[in-house]
Order: sequence, then C-alpha cells, then structure tokens
Amino acid sequence: MPVTLGWFKADLHVHTCLSPCADLSMGPRAIVARAAEQGLDLVGISDHNSAENAPAVIEAARGRRFKVLPGMEVTSREEVHVLALFDCIESALRLQEIVYEHLPGENNAAAFGPQVVVDADDDVLGFNNRLLAGATELPVEQLVEFIHRLDGVAIASHADRKAFGILGQLGFIPAELPLDALEISSNTTIEAARRHYPGCARRAMVRFSDAHSIKEIGSSVTWFLLSDGTVAEIRKGLMGVEGRGLVVDEARVPADTGPTFG
Repeated sequence: MPVTLGWFKADLHVHTCLSPCADLSMGPRAIVARAAEQGLDLVGISDHNSAENAPAVIEAARGRRFKVLPGMEVTSREEVHVLALFDCIESALRLQEIVYEHLPGENNAAAFGPQVVVDADDDVLGFNNRLLAGATELPVEQLVEFIHRLDGVAIASHADRKAFGILGQLGFIPAELPLDALEISSNTTIEAARRHYPGCARRAMVRFSDAHSIKEIGSSVTWFLLSDGTVAEIRKGLMGVEGRGLVVDEARVPADTGPTFG
C-alpha cells in the first residue's frame, strides 16, 4: 500500500531545568504548554549528559497531539556537543548509563547552576550532582557509535559555533564520522554554512532552537516530510530517501547573515 507522508514541525533540541545553564522555569508542564502553543509535532528533550527529566516530559505530554523524543546532548572528550535522540526512553537511559560511566567531576551549583530532577507535575525529586556541564571521556567517534548501536540518531549540535561546535572544536568533520546531520545555529543560514564549509555540503543540515528558556522553544525549527514521527523516519528524512525530506525554517535568520565559524 502507498505510504502517506505529511509534514512534521520539529524542535529536537530542548533543555529542561536539569541542564545547569537552563532556566529553572523549564519544567515539563511549561515545556509542554509552549510546544503546544508553537504547534510543534516533534519535541526532542536533550539535556546535557543526562536524560533524567525526559520521562517526566513524556508523561506531561501524554494525550497531546505532539510526540516527545527522549535524548540528551552529550559532550565528547573533544568538547564537541552531539545530540542523541531515540524512540524509547530505555535507549536514552542506556546511553545515560554509558555517559555516567565516562563523566568525571561533581557539579558546583553555585558556579554552574542547579541540576533539578522533576516529575511530570514539576515537583522536585532531587538534584543531580554529576558535572553535567563537563566533557565525558568518550571520543566523538565512539559516542556516535554508541548512539547508533542504540538505534538513535546522532546530530552535531550547533556545528558552526566556536564553543562546543564540531567545526569550532576540530576545525573540520572527519569524513568517516557517520553523523546523521549537522545542526546549524540561527547565527547563519544553511546556504552560508554550505558555502563556507563545502566539505560539509553533502551532509544533512537542520536547525532547532537549543532552547534554554520557555520563550525559545520553537523559535527555530525544521520541517520533516515523513510517514510518522519515529527516529527511523527522521533518519530517512535526513537522508532524503523514499520520498522523505526536510525543509529548514529560515524565517528568523537575516538573509545577509554571514558565517560565524572560527
């Protein structure tokens, strides 16, 4: 039977109050309300080096018209941020176990901010004392391999940024590194990114909000043409196969914006 495809409005880079750099207002209920207000179809929860608040957001979104994908934003040994997104919370929590095994240090809340673990009703369950803002001991190649073994997608976060972007940290993207896509920040356009780094031109490029506050959710999105909101379909959209595809919303990026690369 023919597969019916439709457009999915996606913001797959959203932090919660678990991330020390995020506003304390980033609780599950507020995130869900804002996602609904913005008309999102897919929301990715991607806290730094942890997925502990993902189950709460999934529960808070139960009965809503959009889907929440659990994940995290992992910092590699090279201080490269990589988005890991999954269909099921079990896979996200398995990656969390691996990350925790390779994450040294303890958080200093006074210096970096509190790391709040909450339930679906925004009630505080406790505080994560690991150094979530730090780098793991995982090389980026091994990190991407772990994500793929768990059937996730691996996207280089804000690849164009000097701080924690793969191009800023490494100066290039290893040809053999099987990233599923590059996330380009709102500081530049996709066209400018392709021009400035022609070696990356054939890789899929997306844009999400990297929201650390409620008002930022949905401020940058990518539209995916898919049959459903699963990771397998998102992967097809990134590859542009079987009729799937994507369109990056550039509406909030000035047309004459130049590249911000180092």
